Amino acid sequence: MRTFRKDLWNDGEYTYEAAYGFMPNIMAFLHDEDDEARKCMLVAPGGGYCMCAPHEGELVALEFYKKGMNVFVLTYTTDITMSIPLKKQPLNDIARAVRAIRKNAEDYHILSDKLIICGFSAAGHLCATLATHFDDVKDPDAAYDGISCRPDGVILGYPVITSGEYTHIYSIQALLGKEPMEDELEYFSLEKQVTPETPPCFIWQTLGDTLVPVENSYLFAEALRKNKVNYAQYVFPFGDHGLSIASMEQFAGWKGGKYSGEQLEKVLEHLKAGTLVRVSEQRTKELMDQFFGPNKMPEMPPMKMENNPFADINMWPELAFIWLSRL
Repeated sequence: MRTFRKDLWNDGEYTYEAAYGFMPNIMAFLHDEDDEARKCMLVAPGGGYCMCAPHEGELVALEFYKKGMNVFVLTYTTDITMSIPLKKQPLNDIARAVRAIRKNAEDYHILSDKLIICGFSAAGHLCATLATHFDDVKDPDAAYDGISCRPDGVILGYPVITSGEYTHIYSIQALLGKEPMEDELEYFSLEKQVTPETPPCFIWQTLGDTLVPVENSYLFAEALRKNKVNYAQYVFPFGDHGLSIASMEQFAGWKGGKYSGEQLEKVLEHLKAGTLVRVSEQRTKELMDQFFGPNKMPEMPPMKMENNPFADINMWPELAFIWLSRL
């Protein structure tokens, strides 16, 4: 396996104020046993636009690597402080990632017309944003002129889609701030942005999701149907939010993909040092309590079990791979 990290922006291109030294990047996992050009997947972990959750990045990417694809994990701009609205920065990150991968298709041994993006929760919103607004994203670097950022297929796991009644309010807040403009809410309510040019989509979610209502998936699927866009939708009867690939390895305490949390770690360093940018006293206190207080969030202990209670959900990568074979 050939692995490497590639930063997405050049000096002077990336100016997000609350980055704290972080640079959006992709981590590659490429087959190196031959020169075969393979289908490619770019995986974006969720995290409410506040962080990138490792178990929704590398764990997923390696699942599709095992199926013969060349894969990348995207670590895009987020903001746990929710102080400086992200606006279109995450969209610019993922668009640059798609263009950078396509630009290096020969070196990476990928089929540039078989580039799939896959996102979970808020990163599902990010992937669906690129799927519906790819024509809007202009790259500042002339080296990417003529390289499309339109994905050839999109996989959405328990995605945030709407900014309306069924939204995940904290994801939209991190993205647009507490007082977004109506036109911004419309732009990022993605069930309203589907066109016949939207790429094919595979959507999955659970009825039991208590964080992002399943209506998000139904709204997007119906918009795809109306626009005659190829899609598949699976709704599983049990399971809450954030299940990723729902494998026994995952539940047994899988550790990996720590790079996905790089921006969060940099923010926490500044939190401890008292050098955060434009963060209110209240939010600073909330973050101190959340990460360093006596009641800080505990790490999830490994689950000891003989059988996978989410064995049906664990099948979604296989279902998605079959779907991809038809694109």
